[in-house]
Amino acid sequence: MTDKAAWQGRVGTTWATHWARTDRSFTGLTDRLLGRASARPIRQALDIGCGAGELSLALGRGHSMAEIIGVDVSDELIAVAKDRGSHLANVSFACGDAAEWSKPGFAPDLLVSRHGVMFFDDPVASFEHLASIADHDARLVFSCFRDSSENAWSERILSLLPAGLGDIPDPYAPGPFAFADPKRVEMILSRAGWIDISIEPVDYAFVAGAGDDAVEEAVKHFLLIGPAASAAAELDDEEKGRFVGRLRRFLANSADGSIVALRAGAWIVSARPGRR
Repeated sequence: MTDKAAWQGRVGTTWATHWARTDRSFTGLTDRLLGRASARPIRQALDIGCGAGELSLALGRGHSMAEIIGVDVSDELIAVAKDRGSHLANVSFACGDAAEWSKPGFAPDLLVSRHGVMFFDDPVASFEHLASIADHDARLVFSCFRDSSENAWSERILSLLPAGLGDIPDPYAPGPFAFADPKRVEMILSRAGWIDISIEPVDYAFVAGAGDDAVEEAVKHFLLIGPAASAAAELDDEEKGRFVGRLRRFLANSADGSIVALRAGAWIVSARPGRR
């Protein structure tokens, strides 16, 4: 489980330190998500779980007259985002939980998230709150992972751990795959008052390593970030060495020149608030 406390602690610290790795891994998906988010003019946009700010910054550059606010629970990620966005006058960042956050005079007509909403402790209440602060003609556009079986960067890496360590005890707990079931996503949004729900599958390449030593880059990535990282950190030296050997061989077989990319599958979900 990756809940709010994890993002305010070790997970947030790791992502803040290695934000360039995570942005790179999402490149193919980010372009698709931004295309959907920018399908209409934007007046005010809220980036939910903005992380190190890539989506907010891209929206700010592409919509110079719009006000863009990125919100995240990790103060370390927000510090990185503020530093990256210091040159954009129309983009700002706030440390807070989007499930409760609001700002007087700010009623976003776009609520967007790249893989941030799967970590809500209470998804229905969180989306109810977001609907309550949104403009009456707002659009909600977010991405989330499909099932682990459709994401080799997760399923295959976890399978390399010692037996039992890669199991996911509760698939609906806050975490990367909490929104994998599209029927559950639709139920959550409907109960929270959102309508015209659309759920589109997107396949993309999860880039884990690039450059002259792409395989070692990818090994480092998965030892730092992702569902196997915390489990691998708890292994004794001998067992960890065997895991790293298996990981390196798998990634070498997945390399294509100076790139190590693994299959990834996501949903892009869109909706609008019902009449209030």
